[in-house]
Amino acid sequence: MRIRSFLILLMLTPAVLAEGLPDLGEVSQRDFSPVMERRVGESIMLDIRLHEPTYLDDPEIRGYLNRLGSRLVAQSLEARQDFEFFALRDPTLNAFAMPGGYIGVHSGLILSAQSESELASVLAHEISHVTQHHLARQLNTQSQAQLPMLLSLAVALLASRAHAGGDFAQGALMAGQAAGIQHQLNYSRDFEREADRLGIQLLDRAGYDIRGMPSFFERLQRFSRLYENNAPGYLRTHPLTTERIADMENRTRPQPYRQVPDSLDFLLVRAKLRASEGIPQDAVTDFDTQLRERKFTSEIAVRYGLATALSRARNFAGAEREIGELRRLKANSPLIESLAADLRKNQNDFAGALKILHPALDRYPQERALAYALVETLLADRRPQEALRVTVDELQTYPADPQMQGLQAKTYAALGKRLLQHRALAEVYVLHGQLMEAIDQLQLAQKANDGNFYEHSQVDARLREIKVRQAEEVKEKKRQ
Repeated sequence: MRIRSFLILLMLTPAVLAEGLPDLGEVSQRDFSPVMERRVGESIMLDIRLHEPTYLDDPEIRGYLNRLGSRLVAQSLEARQDFEFFALRDPTLNAFAMPGGYIGVHSGLILSAQSESELASVLAHEISHVTQHHLARQLNTQSQAQLPMLLSLAVALLASRAHAGGDFAQGALMAGQAAGIQHQLNYSRDFEREADRLGIQLLDRAGYDIRGMPSFFERLQRFSRLYENNAPGYLRTHPLTTERIADMENRTRPQPYRQVPDSLDFLLVRAKLRASEGIPQDAVTDFDTQLRERKFTSEIAVRYGLATALSRARNFAGAEREIGELRRLKANSPLIESLAADLRKNQNDFAGALKILHPALDRYPQERALAYALVETLLADRRPQEALRVTVDELQTYPADPQMQGLQAKTYAALGKRLLQHRALAEVYVLHGQLMEAIDQLQLAQKANDGNFYEHSQVDARLREIKVRQAEEVKEKKRQ
């Protein structure tokens, strides 16, 4: 099964909307509340992280998408929740919003966007689906008996992808059930127009070119005509009509033209995605050809892509030469610093990697990928005490960071501190919504004999707290 089969289940049915933007009153959220939306989204997101093979667990790409998305969310008057943006390695053109503010983007869509404003327009559109609570408004039109069925079916469909044999047949059966309600769950044209209007407003307030939205969708429509029976996934879940595009153009045409240059990180992320596809040597040839024929809009992006491809091909000397050219071009980006440090680390030059990472993290303190790389390099260089200090400092600033919590657990393991290792792993599970696994880790921490009285007391208190939370969730599920 493809993830698109699952995503169809998250789409919405037609609803008659007022001419203006709707009131987000409590009535539309009475049954499928924002809290329930978030918990359903967390559950689905956990399945994606654990079982979806196309999930792109790349902190640099994830960080870029979240910076771009946060810039748009900050301009929304309706955003009353956290958002999380992530990528899937999939060549198809698709993006989707899930309950609770989780928004996924296919790598194919990122690569097809001809400007950062075009990519931002898709995110702005999906953000608007979330802030308008389209999923809640649709599901609340269903009976109470249908609501649990729809949600459980959606989660089961995704989870079934990780299994084979009998589970595969069960997944196929669920897919058949899904097809029966697909027509009820697609985004309506009214919802699409509403997301268009709000998305254009977000683009404008965030300083992007609002013409990026009609230009992207118009190109998507032209592309779909070439493949009548195999339209891009985005069009199968987001009905696109000539009237919709005309409405976008009518809304953007009166506005003064705004030339918005693409950010360097947008160009580098696209280069990284291209360099990470297919056979490494093919990627090397592609970027090298662009350089020789001078067919590029950004030499920095092409050289970065070439360095990334050369690193994949284990041609570290060639990659180092390209890093040197990037230094000559005075290119400044955390992605370049991260690649330069990774090259040093891959050649077992841990000291050289640390000389790059320390000042880079000082320059870009919010770049999580650099912090992860610093801890991993210190551990590789057998300096766990220094790695621990970094994790402690980082978690004081970003306590809800499961990857850093996991690195801290790894650091405690290197130091032989079993109690603290299990306690840190418990926090990883809590952040992923896996409370039973967190309880298991804390019980292992209780049995460890290397902690002091204060540390054991903390473990006991945290275990009681999580058990209470887990019991409350069980009761809530029974009520539902």
